[in-house]
Amino acid sequence: MKVVKHEFKLYVYNNDKVIKSYNVAVGRNLGQKQRAGDNRTPEGNFTVQQIQRSDYWSHDFRDGKGVIEKAYGPWFIRLKTGWKGIGIHGTHAPSSIGKNDTEGCIRLRNEELVELKNNHIKIGMPVVIVK
Repeated sequence: MKVVKHEFKLYVYNNDKVIKSYNVAVGRNLGQKQRAGDNRTPEGNFTVQQIQRSDYWSHDFRDGKGVIEKAYGPWFIRLKTGWKGIGIHGTHAPSSIGKNDTEGCIRLRNEELVELKNNHIKIGMPVVIVK
């Protein structure tokens, strides 16, 4: 799997052939992640560490709207990146897809996240994130 940040795309591969692509949102700020809280999506070679149900999670994005229930959609696909809390997840705001709008994660539409999780994700699989 590969995420190309400047294209706002997540590509699923079978061998070297793209078999599926999804539109995504990535970090609010451009560039390589430097520190926790910098709102950048890390670049590099990572792996899927864990798949967690997240439909009961809430989050305050500090945008004046308060705590948002189900902010991460139905699943959180945790990536082993060396940074805490980076993953692929759904959204409460589908209009954010295709934009620099996350705190560092990769965000998909909920129905596409379910399809990705059910058909393409395995623990330990590689995930490459590039500019």
